[in-house]
Amino acid sequence: MTGKPGTLTEIIRPANMTDFIHALQTFPLLRYALLAGIFSSVAFGVVGSFVVTRRIGYIAAAIAHSILGGIGASIYFSRTYDLNWLTPMVGALVSALAAALIIGLISLRNKEREDTIIGAIWAIGMATGLLFMHYAPGPGVNLESFIFGNILLTSLSDVYATAVLSIAVVGITIMFYPKLLAVCFDEEFSRLRGIKSGIYFLLLLCLLAVSIVLLVRLTGIILAIALIVLPAATASKMAQRLWKIMVIAVVISLFCTVSGLIVSYVGETPTGPVIVLIAAVGYSLIQVWQRCFSRS
Repeated sequence: MTGKPGTLTEIIRPANMTDFIHALQTFPLLRYALLAGIFSSVAFGVVGSFVVTRRIGYIAAAIAHSILGGIGASIYFSRTYDLNWLTPMVGALVSALAAALIIGLISLRNKEREDTIIGAIWAIGMATGLLFMHYAPGPGVNLESFIFGNILLTSLSDVYATAVLSIAVVGITIMFYPKLLAVCFDEEFSRLRGIKSGIYFLLLLCLLAVSIVLLVRLTGIILAIALIVLPAATASKMAQRLWKIMVIAVVISLFCTVSGLIVSYVGETPTGPVIVLIAAVGYSLIQVWQRCFSRS
């Protein structure tokens, strides 16, 4: 192995599972990656179940791509004005929440223009992010880590932020679960029962925005939507009640994240694509199993 002990060069050159277990005990970066993956998987399973049930995957995709604008802006302004607190995660969170609220408000008030605003936010977010990164002073920005993700670059502060955001997502879901459930299945009926469905739809989109921000480090912008949707879609084939779908989706997300990290570590491959492919294989297998079972 090359490189100084404890550097990323040594971490990403294992030979087998034994090396992974040893590295997990030795290298903090790998432990941080595993912890961040575990914490964020809980949010993915919970919010992804809402996304699949409400069928708003297209909105999730738009939010995911729009956050590049916030990431680019945070890098530009933090370097230009020496704002150390303005990290890419802060910028991503602000832009994701802004995109979610804009899409949600227009969707509620002017449904025929929903597809237009989704496409506009998608494109504007990507374009402004690239421009901010281009003009940011200092060294060039590693755009690939944001587009495709690199969980091995997770820091201890990222782990804390991931844990806080994941706990917030789960806590809010538990607190407002009956109302969110009503909005997902029958928005018109919930409105007749006096539930302010519009507010809870916006809340749902904000939870989705936070979850997508957690995904950026893990799988990157391009693959974020896959890990939000695939575990929940798989779980929806195995259960009918929403809370059961959530539990199963969390378990599947945990399995995909942990096993993907192990496989990519041992095989020296990018982590994000491996995680998504494992989730895709699981979804494909449950589809094949259901078709064979229904015919028998």
